[in-house]
Amino acid sequence: MASLLFSVAHAVLEKRQTGNYTETKNWRDSCTKATCDLKYSYWGYLPSIAANSVFAALFGISLLGFLVQAAICRKRFWGFSFAMSAGSFLEVLGYIGRIVSFSNPFNENGFLIQIVCLTIAPAFYAAAIYFCLRSIVLTFGPANSRLPATWYPRIFIPCDVVSLLLQAGGGGWASIASHSGHSAAGGNHIMQAGLAFQVLTLLIFIILASDFTFKTYSRYMSLGSAVAFDQTHNDLRKSRKFQLFLCALCFATLCIFTRSVYRVAELSEGWTGRLIKTQSYFIGLEGAIVSAGVLALNMFHPGFCFGEGWDMEKAATGSGRREKKGRKWGFGGKGTKGGTEAERSGGSSDGEIFGEEREVREKV
Repeated sequence: MASLLFSVAHAVLEKRQTGNYTETKNWRDSCTKATCDLKYSYWGYLPSIAANSVFAALFGISLLGFLVQAAICRKRFWGFSFAMSAGSFLEVLGYIGRIVSFSNPFNENGFLIQIVCLTIAPAFYAAAIYFCLRSIVLTFGPANSRLPATWYPRIFIPCDVVSLLLQAGGGGWASIASHSGHSAAGGNHIMQAGLAFQVLTLLIFIILASDFTFKTYSRYMSLGSAVAFDQTHNDLRKSRKFQLFLCALCFATLCIFTRSVYRVAELSEGWTGRLIKTQSYFIGLEGAIVSAGVLALNMFHPGFCFGEGWDMEKAATGSGRREKKGRKWGFGGKGTKGGTEAERSGGSSDGEIFGEEREVREKV
């Protein structure tokens, strides 16, 4: 995978030049900011040391925050914390690559680092978002969703992987074609298809999430909360922190989606287009918008905002029951008595509030 991703970066470089790749690279290696025009650099401009330093710091703070939150929440929402931490780590590396390139924009290494890392990072953020919808569906009630709650990550995370493979494979194709003196258009089109597929995946996810919201509200208006909602999580749904988490999740989803649309438009112009050569677009539609969405989820981490939950343990008896240990976790929220929808769906293997596998409670 890593070699394919670096092939993407090499394809980018080759698309932006004429003539032999080795000769052009050697010529660039001899350039400095004083001797060569920036339009011949890998960037087409001088990366901003101020903006990139700010973004590196913000994502560094985000990474530290997610690691601390993961330690506090322990097993609860560890999948979310891992995905967000991985994304923020890659973002930090990507912006370090841009910072390094400030001193020498004609050096290839910094450009390769940012191309690879900033391409991969949003896929991890999207995966974390997909995990959250599963728990939200179970909080309001599975009857409000057209799909089983566990299907959301199982469908959309593989789609993220497919998108990444398309981008990497297209880059590899373009790189091989360029080195052999053939047209790289086919590989570039595959790369563009990969980005477009990522946008389509996010769009379908947003549509399904919106449909769930609309259906939940419609059932609430027609049937009342006693029927429309899972009654075991009333306290959680009324929690201010949980409501703010929902807002943060919506905001972050729209941020990642907007960034992906921008990258599709950027690639559609080619590697010498106006979008990719204009740094202000990158700062606003990549750095600023992604960091805002990620920091919003730092502030309203689901491990804290889901204010009620239980550790489900298998009983030693052969009846298949699980014992419930009432426990508050995160910030506030009270446990409730009696069987819950989460209990009936089984405990989560990753320690989150809700489980995935339905278990037979008693044998009649």
